[in-house]
Amino acid sequence: MSLLKILGKVLLSVFAVVLVIIAIAGICFGIKGYDMYKKAVEKIPFEEKVESIRSDENFVSSDELPEIYIDAVICAEDKRFFEHNGIDLLAIGRAVFNDLRTMSFAEGGSTITQQLMKNEYFSQDKNFERKFAEIFAALDFEKKYSKEEIFELYVNTIYFGSGYYGIYDASMGYYGKTPQELTDYEAVMLAGLPNAPSAYSPNVNPKLADERMKQVLEKMVTCKVITEEEAKNILKKQQ
Repeated sequence: MSLLKILGKVLLSVFAVVLVIIAIAGICFGIKGYDMYKKAVEKIPFEEKVESIRSDENFVSSDELPEIYIDAVICAEDKRFFEHNGIDLLAIGRAVFNDLRTMSFAEGGSTITQQLMKNEYFSQDKNFERKFAEIFAALDFEKKYSKEEIFELYVNTIYFGSGYYGIYDASMGYYGKTPQELTDYEAVMLAGLPNAPSAYSPNVNPKLADERMKQVLEKMVTCKVITEEEAKNILKKQQ
């Protein structure tokens, strides 16, 4: 038997062992994640959490949000939001590939529903156990609430930087107006901030905030919710 064939068999064996280890690790983390999810929801049921968020005097409903803001958030954070059931397998696959390539947790592949669950129920620690818990919670939450409800809960709780939580506080804090009064430029700007609120806050780094806003506009063009011409016109209205 040639050395090349021996090496080939050794590599196949090593690959098979690695796959088995990954599968076992996945099962272990999955079990721990499921347990974490169940304990979190038993402590604070979905209904109780939702009622708590909606009871805020500044809670903003979907019909009070500019359409361009809704489009911008979905394009920037979760372009298949209306198609998936809580998790986006394509986004997760891409994230896993990139994370393995860079040997980091730099890309998460989280949907809007997953982000809502992570922010309301779990820590921000990047580990597999928490990730599985987030996934189980997102799948369960989507069975009980509509996409419109999930979107409302998300934008009313997400952090926008500079101490502002929720779209109402961010709109009033940054621009001194309600979400309904936002210009297209302001709405798109706010849609991009939660990705990295501390870094993108216009109060902290206006230049970086503008760059992020341009990225969101590019994603909106890619999603075909606006044209390139419309994106250019929005940028011209920068204040």
